[in-house]
Amino acid sequence: MSGTVIAVSLSATHTFSKPNHDAIHLLAGLGVEGDAHLGVTVKHRSRVARDPNQPNLRQVHLIHTELHDELQAAGFDIAPGHMGENITTRGVDLLALPTGTRLRLGPTAVVEITGLRNPCLQLNGLHPGLMKAVLDHAEDGTLIRKAGVMAIVLTNGTVKPADTIAVELPSPPHQSLQPV
Repeated sequence: MSGTVIAVSLSATHTFSKPNHDAIHLLAGLGVEGDAHLGVTVKHRSRVARDPNQPNLRQVHLIHTELHDELQAAGFDIAPGHMGENITTRGVDLLALPTGTRLRLGPTAVVEITGLRNPCLQLNGLHPGLMKAVLDHAEDGTLIRKAGVMAIVLTNGTVKPADTIAVELPSPPHQSLQPV
């Protein structure tokens, strides 16, 4: 399985949306250089309020552009970076990957998927009804979170639009993604 980086984004402050850039630099064990969520410990405000010393399993946020396509078809004006992601992808079913999957982004950067992004009500501030649009239910009633995945950085590297994404699955048994 492989895909492509569509866009890269970062924000030095805790803004919900992140502006697109020509490139971002990933730092092992920290996240996206210059991004407000960079660090060994968690930087997301709601998580800091609960425990500022917990490890940062949300160093990099990835969203598949196929979700953007779905949301645009439903009438939402969504583009890369709008929902706070650092890396927008195409061609990789991010939500179907197991925990521990490694993504090689471009020539050197490697991230490891830690879990699902748990969407928050701030989405409705961007577009009314967006929170509901990124949630779904399976036939058995299980909640499906579609707002992307979170990862940690294993290997430094620069990531740019048009970079390839190589997927390396962990050894079985695979664990399905849970919110982090």
